[in-house]
Amino acid sequence: MQQVIVITGASSGFGALTARALAHAGHIVYASMRETAGRNAPQVAELKRYAAEHQVDLRALELDVAASASAEAGIASIIADCGRLDVVIHNAGHMSFGPAEAFTPEQFAQLYDINVLSTQRVNRAALPQLRKQGKGLVLWVSSSSARGGTPPFLSPYFAAKAAMDSLAVSYASELARWGIETAIIVPGAFTKGTNHFSHSGAPADRDRAAEYDNGPYARVPELALQGLAALEPADADAGAVAKAIVDVVGMPFGSRPFRTHIDPSQDGCEIVNGVADRVRSEMFRRIGLEDLLRPRVNG
Repeated sequence: MQQVIVITGASSGFGALTARALAHAGHIVYASMRETAGRNAPQVAELKRYAAEHQVDLRALELDVAASASAEAGIASIIADCGRLDVVIHNAGHMSFGPAEAFTPEQFAQLYDINVLSTQRVNRAALPQLRKQGKGLVLWVSSSSARGGTPPFLSPYFAAKAAMDSLAVSYASELARWGIETAIIVPGAFTKGTNHFSHSGAPADRDRAAEYDNGPYARVPELALQGLAALEPADADAGAVAKAIVDVVGMPFGSRPFRTHIDPSQDGCEIVNGVADRVRSEMFRRIGLEDLLRPRVNG
């Protein structure tokens, strides 16, 4: 069944791959990004060319997840165009690499804003429509770093993704009776096929970072990145994340798995998440709210 879908952070990486894959699956896909008339104008032009060449319904959408007014305007334009919104995909995010101490508190706040508060802005814009419909899907692109074996020097990103994952879990139970389903996609550390690592931010306090560069941790950043790359199988494909999202979106309402892991490196996140999600389910049963574990079928 064709669905109207918005995906954030769709100018590159997982977002761009997923937007194209969903469009090929027959959906109406709004690939949202900021600065569609500025910095991302080339991406918009390429998206339009791609849509025309492949005859898919793929539309660029101006939506800056760092601004509530932009999120409201972007979602409103989708509803004005289509009369509905079926799927919201939280994908926008940014990574930073370096020793935690060398990042300023403001940098931590900025990473939290991009990776966590962005989802709240989009939810506040989109959820009234999904609740009005009595049906919908909110899909969150989390990270194995939220609970897996986390290497050093990625703390601002890891902390933010863990917070986003926790927010997704909380939202799941608060949306279930509205008929809104939650799915969490958990990619591992793909070092190829996205620009996550190549475009990662650096600590603002360079003097503090230099103390780590020249001290007992001198080779740790290099070894961490080399180690991550070595764990990743040669055939690891970032497109597998897009395929998994297409598969989950295409499943019948109410049958979607709460979590889907795509982790070629097997960093242990799936094991820890399995325990955490079972504990959550048992708690809901014990407090008499077991129905919140699955979305209600309304109408």
